[in-house]
Amino acid sequence: PHTRKLVIQGCEQREVKEEEGKREGTRSTIQQIKGSSDASPDEGVVEDLPIIDEKAVEQLTEGLISHYLPDLQRSKSALHELTQNQVVLLETLEQEITKFKECNYILDVDALFSEAKHYHSKLVSIRNEMMMLHEKTSKLKKRALKLQQKRQKEELEQEQQREKELEREKQLTAKPARRTSKQNMQ
Repeated sequence: PHTRKLVIQGCEQREVKEEEGKREGTRSTIQQIKGSSDASPDEGVVEDLPIIDEKAVEQLTEGLISHYLPDLQRSKSALHELTQNQVVLLETLEQEITKFKECNYILDVDALFSEAKHYHSKLVSIRNEMMMLHEKTSKLKKRALKLQQKRQKEELEQEQQREKELEREKQLTAKPARRTSKQNMQ
């Protein structure tokens, strides 16, 4: 296979053509001729290259550019369009992500509302329990007051009854009769 290489030496460009097998053969032949291992394998190759004038290089460059430039420009415009499409896609994705976040916020708000409703119902039941307990304690206080009043009344009646019995006992107790002064005179 032929290989082509551009060698730049100063401002001149040279084209090198040779088969790889020939190059290896040439190198080994040169080394055998010279007999020393100090020689460079590429020694003498650059000097054998033909010199190409600048006009030819310029024409080759223009031809190469005119050949590849339309494809490169199409690739550039395609890349530009692709980049714009990617930007649009990224913006759309960001909007969708924002929508999903808003949906999550709405779900969070719904969860908070349901939790608030749950706690509100708990508060209502606690309030009802407290009202029921308040009514029961009020009834118990009234009953306790009535019982206390009844007991005090009974105790008072018992005390009065005892006093009456003591009074009756006093009255029934025999009293020594006192002598009156008329009886003393007799």
